[in-house]
Amino acid sequence: MTARPERVVENLNHALHERLRADPRLYVLGEDIADPYGGAFKVTRGLSDADPGRVIATPISENGIAGVASGLALAGDAAIVEIMFGDFAGLAFDQVLNFASKSVSMYGRPHPMRLVVRLPSGGGRGYGPTHSQSLLKHFIGIPGLSLFELSPFHDNRAVLARMLDLGEPCVFVEDKVLYTRRQATGGRLDDLFDYGFLGAEDVGPAHVYVDDGGDVDCLLVAPGGVADRAVAAMRELLLHHEISCRLVVPSRLYPVEAEALVSAARRASYVCVVEESTAGGTWGAEVAHVLHERLWGRLRRPVRLVHSADSVIPAAVHLEREVLVQAGTIRDAVLADLRAERSPV
Repeated sequence: MTARPERVVENLNHALHERLRADPRLYVLGEDIADPYGGAFKVTRGLSDADPGRVIATPISENGIAGVASGLALAGDAAIVEIMFGDFAGLAFDQVLNFASKSVSMYGRPHPMRLVVRLPSGGGRGYGPTHSQSLLKHFIGIPGLSLFELSPFHDNRAVLARMLDLGEPCVFVEDKVLYTRRQATGGRLDDLFDYGFLGAEDVGPAHVYVDDGGDVDCLLVAPGGVADRAVAAMRELLLHHEISCRLVVPSRLYPVEAEALVSAARRASYVCVVEESTAGGTWGAEVAHVLHERLWGRLRRPVRLVHSADSVIPAAVHLEREVLVQAGTIRDAVLADLRAERSPV
């Protein structure tokens, strides 16, 4: 019998175990991460039993946790921090902005800072306004800081190794709804879509397609947390409206890996970027800027951005769905733009 693919949380947990075994100078810090609790979402389960001296349960102090981890990285060790809910990242923001990211370059010579700050993020679980936000846009554009996002397409063993090998602080956004999903394996996503990578496997952006070699009506760009909703929209657009789409799911969000996105966008006449955060100063806007510079005059419409509503996130599930980006939100945006393009003046 063929074994079922790992759940995303299992994959991430195994990746952390592997990194701790491989690197005796690596520490993992966070609130309630020690066994038997193993973290609010069980990502760190088993780590403290396996490596009791390097897995440290901390007091409730996001600023302090990020500061200690940054100090370890500055001293030549490596650290992975779990912020219990990404919404609390504001409390650690000063350490990330003014200490960790600056330490890479402000001492007169490049200084490696092996630090990963993990942020369980996003809605879809009814946790309400202060435990359901997607704050990734607040980490865009900080010199010396890279931003990654968890995805079911990328093996976290490779993703964590890449972040630590960069030698600069990284923020790792982890959409909570992905933890219980299963990893994509074998290049086949479902009965309709295949997937591959634009570049090295598990490092480059993933892409989902029906026809790998053909041009498409629309390129969707969506990070891991909203990728499944983008796939659902792609299915409906193809089967009910004969609109062909391709999806790109980056692992590294910032700095934007422009070449892969530009290459994929050249095979579409229209691009739509999807993200769960609210509009204004977003990662999607940065992607649109990159594509606009490189493809001006080729795309038939301006890059469309799809966000959640300008609202706090309700706890009631039916109200939460009205605020957060859904598959229908993406479908309707693509339909509206392509129908407008096809309508006679």
